[in-house]
Amino acid sequence: MEEIKQLQKMISDSDNIVFFGGAGVSTESQIPDFRSVDGLYNQEYEYPPETILSHTFYLKKTEEFYRFYRNKMLFLDAKPNAAHLKLAELEKAGKLKAVITQNIDGLHQAAGSKEVLELHGSVHRNYCQSCHKSFDANYILNTKGIPLCDACGGKIKPDVVLYEEGLSDKTLTSAVEYIRKAQVLIIGGTSLAVYPAAGLIDYYKGDKLVVINKDATPRDHQADLLIQGPIGEILSQIKVDKNNE
Repeated sequence: MEEIKQLQKMISDSDNIVFFGGAGVSTESQIPDFRSVDGLYNQEYEYPPETILSHTFYLKKTEEFYRFYRNKMLFLDAKPNAAHLKLAELEKAGKLKAVITQNIDGLHQAAGSKEVLELHGSVHRNYCQSCHKSFDANYILNTKGIPLCDACGGKIKPDVVLYEEGLSDKTLTSAVEYIRKAQVLIIGGTSLAVYPAAGLIDYYKGDKLVVINKDATPRDHQADLLIQGPIGEILSQIKVDKNNE
């Protein structure tokens, strides 16, 4: 496949690659992209996912929020797929500088990636809103109703960015810096529909913009290399030259 050869050359020739990814990176780990299956969710819930996962809904209907969250957002048995593993391998080889992800599943870290910027937080970090004690995702999964702190009885909130909430300034600043300095920017497994995250790629000024996604995105026309297909399947074909300096 000619596009794979082009991607291989870009990766082989660079030691300053940045990856920007979304839900499509984790679908091959059997974590569903809820944007594409709203119909299924609406059979079980009175509200669309975007409403349930909002700051307002969390405050007003916390118990219903957690019913959805445990059922549809916590996939603690999921394992990293070929995409996660290849990105970790590229970082270890000194070629990939950072993974910038919209995902909250922690699979990049599970695969071995060290420099992971989580734009929307992580299900693996949860904290008491009263005393700030931390809890892991298993604690949340194994509670009923609204999870409460075992130290003070306060309400626990996941460290995920809900609709209506702002992204971390520190994470955004780091992401902008990585993208601005990148020689190769690979965008993968994202519809580029969620802002402000999708707007970050405007900071890339290079000429090696790669878009890998199963469906068309609003940025396809800007891509220097466009590959349509499952990202794990695509990246698994890339060979990592550890001796390349």
